[in-house]
Amino acid sequence: MTAAPRARRGIVLRGCGMLALWAACARPAPATVDSRSAARATDVLFQVIPGHPACVAPSTPSTAFSGRDDFPSPACRARAAQFQARMTLREKAAQMVQLGRDQVRPDEIAALSPGSILSGGGSGPPINDAAHWAAMVADYHAASRRSRLGIPILYGADAVHGHGNVRGAVIFPHPIGLGAAGDPDLVQRIARATAEEVAATGIDWTFAPLIAPARDARWGRTYESFGETPALAAEMGAAAIRGLQGPRLGQGPASILACAKHFLGDGATRLGVNAGDVDLDEAGMRALLLPAYVRAVDAHVGSVMASYSSVRGVRMHCNGRWLTDVLKRELGFNGFVVSDWEAVEEIAPGYDTGLALSINAGIDMVMHPKIAAGAIDAIARLVPERVSEARVDDAVRRILAIKCELGLLDGEPSSPAGESAAAASGAAVGSEAHRRLAREAVRRSLVVLKNRNATLPLRRDLRALVVVGRNASDLGNQCGGWTIDWQGASGPITVGTTIQEGIQRAVGARTRVAAALDGGGVPGAIIAVIGETPYAETAGDRKSLDLEPADVEVVRRAKASGAPVVVVVVTGRPLVLGPVADLADAIVVAWLPGSEGAGVADVLFGDAHPTGRLPHDWPRVSPRSTASIPVNAGEAAADPLFPLGFGLRY
Repeated sequence: MTAAPRARRGIVLRGCGMLALWAACARPAPATVDSRSAARATDVLFQVIPGHPACVAPSTPSTAFSGRDDFPSPACRARAAQFQARMTLREKAAQMVQLGRDQVRPDEIAALSPGSILSGGGSGPPINDAAHWAAMVADYHAASRRSRLGIPILYGADAVHGHGNVRGAVIFPHPIGLGAAGDPDLVQRIARATAEEVAATGIDWTFAPLIAPARDARWGRTYESFGETPALAAEMGAAAIRGLQGPRLGQGPASILACAKHFLGDGATRLGVNAGDVDLDEAGMRALLLPAYVRAVDAHVGSVMASYSSVRGVRMHCNGRWLTDVLKRELGFNGFVVSDWEAVEEIAPGYDTGLALSINAGIDMVMHPKIAAGAIDAIARLVPERVSEARVDDAVRRILAIKCELGLLDGEPSSPAGESAAAASGAAVGSEAHRRLAREAVRRSLVVLKNRNATLPLRRDLRALVVVGRNASDLGNQCGGWTIDWQGASGPITVGTTIQEGIQRAVGARTRVAAALDGGGVPGAIIAVIGETPYAETAGDRKSLDLEPADVEVVRRAKASGAPVVVVVVTGRPLVLGPVADLADAIVVAWLPGSEGAGVADVLFGDAHPTGRLPHDWPRVSPRSTASIPVNAGEAAADPLFPLGFGLRY
């Protein structure tokens, strides 16, 4: 769309070339709120629902698609309406519920006829490989087609940086690293490869990408964000959506449903607390957080996930002002909104009350994997006293129209099923082509912060090389969270190449690579691979961003040897380097590179020159370093050690 329609929506998105995304687009886009929008903000935003001060009703309930007719197509809207007209109230309620795989068996699906099944992090088949995933998902899909109307489920999973639930899948760098690479074409190619691996196991929906700009690195999801600026989040998020869904949702066997998340506010909570509160006014919300959703809607994203967070005390899951008035009406989003994991329980005392408030605010599908059929019954009993049937019909039409776009309402699904799915998964999941792409992404994501005396690139013919640090030979640590399990784990949890293995393969045959200082003389160089261990949201929220004392000690011992010291930081966010900033001769930020650690060695030894740029300001070393966080470009108090967009070259 042109800039003019975006301005009418109350947002200005500045045109930014890719080399300027970090610097020229560092400051938030200015907010422009027309008088009508400002009046609505005054009349609605602060008029909370009596008895439920954490909730705001929309100006009028969502009961129809917006005026945009480009997506879903008129044909799919009509097809959805045909199905909806034939459904009982309970069948409609069922379409609005997403159940957990570990709470419902395939033989229960036909009677329940839910809208979706999901595998949460770590919820998979007893044998974790692509073939068993494909067979398991095929059983659920086939069972759903045996319901009265034969409406198939959507099967959802978190493919945050590759098909991370599946052992043997390619694990790409987390989005923070792709933000450092700064190339939307690379992001789109990675999302396409991810879609191919996900579709090969029969799954047709992923809860990605996260398109919030991460404004406080203490947040445990910082690595899931592409960076701190609205421009970077919007550009890369739209590219990821195009890669996952393809030229149009449902076209081709590897088109899967993307989910832009989390609407709205999760990247800007106070102190970086997950599910916390955002202290921004209307103009600030539009300037910092809404631009990425404008681009996502323009990219025809089919689903949006609501945020756990609140805005000045109003919970987003029951904030009809943002979910309905802004997202659905103003931005013209015609897909469906899904709640986050059991979030409706937190809205108000009593499950039915929270459910009614959320649905009326604009939630279309409820992710409630623990109570199974109880969620279906709960929605049905709310109608018509607490939720109108028109609101239910709107939610169901949105869900069914997206299923139609995926090709699920007419004949067989476009994704493989049964034995064909298992066969396809063996060819696509973990392919060499995808591993080469991941290695390219690792090379391009690395950011060199320091290179004293041209320490890098290292020579291959060094007599001896020492590689130390807890992240040197730990595949799980370099993959981070959302890998095999929700929080991730240390150790050989999947298939890939550690950083140390990549280094060993890169050096010449005469170079001795040791894993510790052994007193055998001064080595040619010491590579210290330090940083974080795996985590995901909440558990990964931090008050301090200092390096662990043990990591600092590793670098001290390395420096005491007299050899040049190269520090590689494996991390999901900027960390306060402390004395390491001075001790190290070279510092390379590897972020969370994923399964292809050889890409790190490619840069260390000069097979590829570093091109990555910081997608975040890097906090300065000082006793006040943690207290001064967040540090964001354009803010008066910002005094970073390394600024947004910084990155050395060889």
